Amino acid sequence: MDTTNGTAHPQLTSQATAGAATPLVFLFACLSWFGLTFSRGIADTPLPNILLLVSDDQGYHDLGILGNGILTPALDRLAREGTRLTQFYVAWPACTPSRAALLTGRYPQRNGVYDMIRNEAPDYGHRYTPEEYAVTFERIGGMDLREVILPSLLRHQGYRSGIFGKWDLGTLKRFLPTSRGFDEFYGFVNTGIDYYNHERYGVPSMVRNLTPTTQDRGIYCTYLFEREALSFLRHHAGHRPFFLYVPFNAPHNASALDPRVRSSVQAPPRFKDRYPPIANEFRTIDNHRYAGRTEVVTRETRRRDYQAAVTCMDHSIEKMLHLLEEKRLLDQTIVIFLSDNGGSGGADNGPLRGGKGQTWEGGVRVPCLIRWPDGGVPAGAVNDAFLTSLEILPSLAAATGAPLPPGLTLDGFDWWPVIRRESASPRSSMFWKRKRRLAARVGHWKWVDMDGKTGGLYHLNHDPGESTDLSSTHPLVLQRIKQEFQAWLEEMSRSEPRGPFRDY
Repeated sequence: MDTTNGTAHPQLTSQATAGAATPLVFLFACLSWFGLTFSRGIADTPLPNILLLVSDDQGYHDLGILGNGILTPALDRLAREGTRLTQFYVAWPACTPSRAALLTGRYPQRNGVYDMIRNEAPDYGHRYTPEEYAVTFERIGGMDLREVILPSLLRHQGYRSGIFGKWDLGTLKRFLPTSRGFDEFYGFVNTGIDYYNHERYGVPSMVRNLTPTTQDRGIYCTYLFEREALSFLRHHAGHRPFFLYVPFNAPHNASALDPRVRSSVQAPPRFKDRYPPIANEFRTIDNHRYAGRTEVVTRETRRRDYQAAVTCMDHSIEKMLHLLEEKRLLDQTIVIFLSDNGGSGGADNGPLRGGKGQTWEGGVRVPCLIRWPDGGVPAGAVNDAFLTSLEILPSLAAATGAPLPPGLTLDGFDWWPVIRRESASPRSSMFWKRKRRLAARVGHWKWVDMDGKTGGLYHLNHDPGESTDLSSTHPLVLQRIKQEFQAWLEEMSRSEPRGPFRDY
């Protein structure tokens, strides 16, 4: 059985290493939690800036550089001037838990956000009154306040942190970004909105810092996140190190009750016009779950709108890169781009199987680009190492010298030696659980169980599309992976419990 993917990392001791039983704990004993500055070997070397860009439901194959017809010149530039990861995974196949894992460096089952913080009633056409919505789980749920997230770590190094876009980790004031370590926030607080009126199924959802606002109603939200990000860079870039987190909602479908809007992605006409015209934009269906006989977009329209939303997002990213270049700060800025989970709607996840919400590769393996010339990240490289979003927090902590709280258990490691091709990835396993949708990757083997209805055992080196089930020919491999999955579940259950879902 192939269970290894390189040599063990000295700081990695968890289920991220196959066969290990102890939790992954990074103890930076030499650094004080209240330290002021980290020496990077050269006293006058500035700390790197950080630009973390996250798209929403973007497909694995949806980068222009891959030749599928989508227009993404800025992302293509990042790929040419940086490194593209081909075996990069997120920790959950949908929005909320994936984002919580990204910001904490901890599995969803460890940080407590292992399902969506959302209401289901709008899926059946229900529009909440303000009074109803105020007491729903989507309104009152949030990430446990004991969780330490990236900006609170970077604050100790003097970083100014801003988030502009989709938060999705709680709407009450105590859960909002500026209560969790960010200095500035403008965006929406739940899982999705209408791109123009900024409502989630009729509920206004935009917030500045701690205050709800409808001031920009009617303006396409990608433009707003671009506006705020550029303003943040103009005010802070070059004056102090910054962490700028831009979690777009593009190209997520619009969260609207009108089936004509909800069945696609909203995108500005000028970006739609960059793609071939569609002869028939809508089709009539007789059995919509709450609207009965109604119109929805055609498959061709959905793909066009999706591409246009991605291209609009890419245009905003291009402006951020250009501004940093004007300030001569781009090369000393760590730029990371990824999708929060597998693609949906008009996405192209090829050659992977499945998509958002599923534990097939298409739901959890996503595009990831990294640019940081000053940090030795190779230009124009394609890196096939087994890496995940759990690595981002410890890697950015290592790059900035940000000390970690004593006893903090992480599920990732410092990936820079792997990115610079100085060593193989120490990660040899990864586990996923979304209700009864399960999966484990151990070495190059992948086991999938989709609600007990479909799944199997696959060898990803030979079969990245998970088309040939090898369960019957490799029963011992299957047994070993299921045992490791069970050991992971037991480790997660032994961890200190976190809300909002666990009972304690």
